[in-house]
Amino acid sequence: MSLHLLIVASETPDQAEARRQSVGAASHETYASTVRSLAEGASIDFASCVDGSRTPSIPELRRYDGIFFAGSPIQMHEDTGESRSAARFATDVFESGTPAFGSCAGLQIAAVAAGGTCKPRETMMEAGFARGITATEAGRDHPLLQGRPIVWDAPAMHFSVIDTMPEGGVVLARTKSTPIEAAEIRSQNGIFWGVQYHPELTIGEIAASLRRQTDDLIAQDMARDRVAIEFYAALLDELHDDATRRDIAWRIGIDDEIIDEKKRTSELRSFLRLLERRA
Repeated sequence: MSLHLLIVASETPDQAEARRQSVGAASHETYASTVRSLAEGASIDFASCVDGSRTPSIPELRRYDGIFFAGSPIQMHEDTGESRSAARFATDVFESGTPAFGSCAGLQIAAVAAGGTCKPRETMMEAGFARGITATEAGRDHPLLQGRPIVWDAPAMHFSVIDTMPEGGVVLARTKSTPIEAAEIRSQNGIFWGVQYHPELTIGEIAASLRRQTDDLIAQDMARDRVAIEFYAALLDELHDDATRRDIAWRIGIDDEIIDEKKRTSELRSFLRLLERRA
């Protein structure tokens, strides 16, 4: 049985187009490409929770086997039309009872919809990779993190974090600077699995993200100048093109949890297994 899936965009039209110009796809389009590679034969629809277009009704949401919230620059700690719209959409998803998954902003949208809060990171932005993600006691045996070691790294790019978890939320992993890197949230009729990092992104897309965030990286003293960022991004491009370049992996300090596509997408595979069991 093939899965019927919905992928939810939270980029504005301008943000989506800027990302297409950078890497050839908006965030929700990248998500779809990755999910298609993992769920053969899946039928995928799209919706936006921020652009003002018609969104699926709760009965329509119930027709899907699973729902994915893609990442975006949305800041859920800010009271904006986009953040309110995104939270309303996620509230409907919880009410529908359809299982959902989200990366980065997707996790933050679900947390706010269920009654949690977000805030800006107190330290510099997390850019490139989240280092030393550590499973909590609850996370060690949770099916979302099946296949992950106790500590791992993952692609990441974000300015804000979840500050308080909603009732019905369980923290599954954290780092020293990000208190919630993976979580399960139960609200109303629904269950949501999410991660603050990006299992859907390739190493090449992280390189492009660093280039897009050049000004922010320099402003936060994470890089001296554009030359330094381009040098680092070029190394990532080389590793993306040739995963056997262990010299580059050693130089930038990443291992197979990121380099190996099967390991990098581990959480997405876990969620798809959940959907297949329920279908």
